[in-house]
Amino acid sequence: MRRTRKKYFRKELMAVLLARELADGDDVQVGFALPVPEAAARLAHLLHGPNMNLIFLGAQMNVHHLEKIPLPEFSWDCRVVRWAESYSDKGHRFDRLKYWRKRVFFVGGIQVDRYGNTNLIGVGKDFKKLDFRGPGSIGTPTLTSNVGRYYIVINNHEKKCLVERCDYRSTVGWGDGDRLARKKLHLPGGGPQLCVTPLCVMDFEENTKMMRLKSIHPGVNLEDIIERTGFDLDAPNDTPLSIEPTNEELTTLRSRVDFNGILRVD
Repeated sequence: MRRTRKKYFRKELMAVLLARELADGDDVQVGFALPVPEAAARLAHLLHGPNMNLIFLGAQMNVHHLEKIPLPEFSWDCRVVRWAESYSDKGHRFDRLKYWRKRVFFVGGIQVDRYGNTNLIGVGKDFKKLDFRGPGSIGTPTLTSNVGRYYIVINNHEKKCLVERCDYRSTVGWGDGDRLARKKLHLPGGGPQLCVTPLCVMDFEENTKMMRLKSIHPGVNLEDIIERTGFDLDAPNDTPLSIEPTNEELTTLRSRVDFNGILRVD
């Protein structure tokens, strides 16, 4: 008898897709107030990455057997330290940059352009009087410049977010396009790999590094993605659907990671 898949929410799908990108042994760093990447990191750690090091707010730890700490309180919950299998203060020390090549990071943006450059600074042509002020770049320039790879995660797929050109660049993805763009800027890290949104997953074409549609989430129309993207998106006609969460992934996500349902909203 064929088992029926459980119903899921889009943020749950995003977390599952990101979790599948993470490998055992990765150092996975998640910044402040990013529940989807945090859920992804914890889910991967529980399902297939017992040797991952999770880095929250600069503290590096292995918490594979730690349960029952809800999102979003997890990042600063003292029980992480109390019950962690291991703990270190080396997660965010800049004197250890040479060890960041196996580190994975996540970054959001109030603007993201076609080459994966992101803007957390603000919107408006006059930096002295912004139309909208963002949270600031914080430590993202250093992290995205040095980590082995990172993923762009945005919670709203709209033209005002996915833009032709960012008003300001808080992180450099692939510059103005070119597979050697980061090398020319002497940035040692591997750059952005994917951009995950509530509608789809996008990667970057190998040579031009222009954003390209990689998969479409079930129930989403290609026309809707194109309409809500602020630049001409490379959208192959044979773009597959994103692979839905398995029952095991959803059960683990809801019972051991997000049992308060932070991600169960659309």
